[in-house]
Amino acid sequence: MTETEMSPCSLNDPRPVVRRFQAIPQQEGVGAVVRRSIGRFELKYFDPFLALDEFSVSAPAGFPDHPHRGFETVTYMLEGAITHEDFAGHEGTIATGDLQWMTAGRGIVHSEMPATQGVQKGIRLWIKPLFQTQDD
Repeated sequence: MTETEMSPCSLNDPRPVVRRFQAIPQQEGVGAVVRRSIGRFELKYFDPFLALDEFSVSAPAGFPDHPHRGFETVTYMLEGAITHEDFAGHEGTIATGDLQWMTAGRGIVHSEMPATQGVQKGIRLWIKPLFQTQDD
């Protein structure tokens, strides 16, 4: 069986864009601006992806202590640096070009705050763990 026969999608026949959505800026954390595309009302069924955010934050703003309910995030820093710290004693800083994969345990309290002066920008993909159901 050839590769073309195995795959119902062909790169030679691109699908047209059916609908576009503008990610609207919204406030999250304390003074941080987030533009959410996946995870909005119009785009909420991309299981296992819960949300896709582009964020921009400058000190003293940030994402101070807050709990999570058990999910994973993949963060890629476009500009600046963010320090992550949780109540379990884990701490780390990711800077421009760095990628962080975080598994947030249920009930863990953590923060993400700017590590340098100026604007910190990044993108974050929120992922539902495979063992978690849609209603969980």
